Amino acid sequence: MFNYTEIAAIAVICYLIGMAVKNTKIDNKYIPTIVGVCGAILGVVAYYIIPDTGITNILDAIATGIVSGLSATGFDQAVKQLKA
Repeated sequence: MFNYTEIAAIAVICYLIGMAVKNTKIDNKYIPTIVGVCGAILGVVAYYIIPDTGITNILDAIATGIVSGLSATGFDQAVKQLKA
């Protein structure tokens, strides 16, 4: 059975990474790429460490991680739009 907890955890970790990068001198236009790559790495880590993720192969793990990481960027933008 597929467990969505890992996806949410990856998204939250990537969101925090994005917020940390925002507070550095790195240009903000690179944040989606950074969180996407971090999400891919975390997806692979979750695939190997957590046995019952429901992800059946490494490519699914990478894709799930990238989408989870990029969702953190979308969440950040949605929050900004709601504040405006």
